[in-house]
This record gives sequence, C-alpha cells and structure tokens, in this order.
Amino acid sequence: MSEQSRRMILNLALQNSGSHKGAWRHESTQLKDIHDIKQYLRIAQKAEAARIDSLFIADGLSIEATAVQYSPIFGFEPLTLLSSIATVTERIGLIATVSTTFNEPYNLARLLSSLDHISGGRAGWNIVTTGVERTAFNFGLSELPPHAERYERAREFTEVALKLWNSWESDALVQDKESGVYAQVDKVHEIHHEGKFYSVRGALNLMRSPQGRPLLIQAGASEDGRNLAAGFAELLFTIQQSIEDARIFYKNIKDRAIAAGRSPEQIKILPALHVIVSENEEDALKIATELQQLAPIKRAVMSLSNLLGIDFSGYPLDEPFPELPDRSGGNAYQSFYQMVQKVVNNQTVTLRELLEKHWVGHGQLNIAGTPKQIADTMEEWFISGAADGFTVMPELASGGAEAFLDLVVPELQRRGLFPTSYTGHTLRENLGFEPL
Repeated sequence: MSEQSRRMILNLALQNSGSHKGAWRHESTQLKDIHDIKQYLRIAQKAEAARIDSLFIADGLSIEATAVQYSPIFGFEPLTLLSSIATVTERIGLIATVSTTFNEPYNLARLLSSLDHISGGRAGWNIVTTGVERTAFNFGLSELPPHAERYERAREFTEVALKLWNSWESDALVQDKESGVYAQVDKVHEIHHEGKFYSVRGALNLMRSPQGRPLLIQAGASEDGRNLAAGFAELLFTIQQSIEDARIFYKNIKDRAIAAGRSPEQIKILPALHVIVSENEEDALKIATELQQLAPIKRAVMSLSNLLGIDFSGYPLDEPFPELPDRSGGNAYQSFYQMVQKVVNNQTVTLRELLEKHWVGHGQLNIAGTPKQIADTMEEWFISGAADGFTVMPELASGGAEAFLDLVVPELQRRGLFPTSYTGHTLRENLGFEPL
C-alpha cells in the first residue's frame, strides 16, 4: 500500500460487558444482552454498515472462581460465535483468539479454514500463547510451560498451520463429473512435519480457503513476542499509553520485519484504544467517573495479579507500591509488566493509585471525550508513525460501540482517514494486502 493510499485500519473488539470492569453495573447496561447472541449479531451488522475492517474476540481458557463475584468473564467461544456472525454479515473481517499452548495445529488449522470458507474469506487468527498459570490446570498440566518454551511452541505451531493451509494448491479442486475426478491428487500434499513439539502428516482435510489462509495476528510485546510477530504477523495488537512509547514500538517492529526479510508494509500495528464517546465532553467525563466508582478495587487487584503473575492481594492499598521482582524472563504477560514497571520507576504511587490512575483498560490508551477529541488523538497517532490503526474497545457495555460507530467513524471519514466503502470481499483484500 503506497503512502498516498495509506488509511487507518479499525478493528472493533466485541466484548459482552464492555471493556471496563465496572461497565456491567452502569445504569445504561442492559443485563439481558450480556449473554444474548442477538446483541453480538446486531453490533456486528452495525459495524459492517459503518465499514469497520474487522471484529475481534478475545478469549481465555480458565476463570478464577472468586472473580465471578465482581464482573462477567468471557463470553462465547470465539470460533463458534464468529461462525454465527459470518452468516449475517458479508464484508467485515472476523478475528478469533486461539491459544497455541492448549490446542493442536491440525484441529486449529481446520477450524480456522472452516471459518474462512463459511465467511467467504474473512477469517483471522489472533495467535496467543496464554500466560495465566491456572489455565494449565484445565489441560492436565501441573504448571504453565515457561515463557520461552511457549513461544518456541507457538512458532512451530504456526509453521505447521501454514503448511496445512498450503497443502491444497489453489486449483486442486476439479469437480469433473464426466471424468469422475473430484480433486487432482498431485495437487494435494501431505506435509510430513517432524519437529520438536509436533509430528503432523497432513494434508488438511479441507480444500484451500477463499483468501488462501486466515490472516495472522499477534499481540505479544516481549522479545519473543516481537520476534514471532516480525516473522509471521500481518496485524499486531499492542498496548501503549503514550504516543512516544508507541512510536518507539512501531519503529522497532517495522525494523524487525525488515530483518526477517519482510516489507514493513506487510505488518500493520494497531494499539488498543479504550473509548467513551459523547457529543458533550462533560457527559463523557461523567461516564468515566461513574465507571471508575463502579469497578471494585478487589477485582482490579485480581486482574493485576493475574497479568503479572504476582499475588498483590496481601499488599496494603495505600502504601508505596512494592518493588517489582525481575520479570525479564518471567512467565506472565511481559508487556503489562513493562508498563507497570515504567510507571512505578518514574513516580511514587500506591497500589490503589496505580489501579485507579493507570490501570483503566489495563494500562492501554484511554480517551473519554467528544468525537472530535477522539479523532484528533487517533489522527495524531496515525500520521506521526505511532500506529497503522486501532483496536477499538468501547468501555460501555450498552451503547458504547454504537456511539463510536455513529459519531467517531463519520468524523474520521470526513477527514479522509478512513474509507466509506469496502474495496473487496476478503479481509486480505479490504486491508490492502497482496493476494496469496
């Protein structure tokens, strides 16, 4: 994609109860919608009408029993939900989070290829390694595999999936009734993969999908995560609070892509953006204050503990934040660790202050304001080398996504930053990537 045709990419996170932990308690939230698939389908159709590039569903494979007291956990399984959404939409991309640590390449390649077929070429895979210790206990393990091993496994897992998706050549399917040939045998290939973690013969028992294979997405910011992204990812989800940090990260990833033998245009970087939108700034700030008051501090402590792999439940809330142990080679989410470390190294804060001032949206970029104010920030990040677009995470459960679609998207379109129509039918075509 040339610089002249460069435009913002918008990826909308579908969350059943909003991105803010207190949103389910807000007066605007319709509790009946939280576990109703019709709500997902309605927002998906509205997002497509607004010309959003893709929908994204985060996921986890465990719950902390005490956490269910404070907020809804994850919703439906992503591939199942997105398959349903595929039947009521035509152009919008469908990105599912699926773990490489707790799945097998063959099953995952088949599931994602099925979604690509069902949707007409709109599937994407958010490759995650899973950094929550308790998840291991749901899969017959006594502990979570080490961070480096999870990423080593993820790299091989992805390589196997790519081989499986390529095991059918694009013209392998013949379907000739007269000759009796359904598919050409010499164009369907067993992959015979033998690696450290996986032994897979293949081929995939499903023909090549409409866009060749699902789009690959990655979200890790550790050294291992950045290297995995540089080698494979076409979209990269990330978290930065400041435009300065975002520019540094952006350049680092683009440079790594070049070092991996790829064009920097082959990977698009989409920081998370938590938003509260109102036509009046005062109203938006009022909602932000209300949400902060509705989020229980105990739930925030649990969340911080889970993401950092450190139990903060016994620390006093109003004393100086405890010194962080070295987690450079740790086993939890290193991107969140780096964010917290930067905050506590640069200022004296208590645990309560960190959670209330810096943990909104888990430390990601957060804006409460008017459409113009939000569009101003997005434009600045986009044109200054900090982002290729954004993963938009509305904080309100009811009305949050609608407000962004109705108010912010038209403002971006008026500025010429975001298109008013789709250019193709597959996710790859709409994002401007070369066909496979």
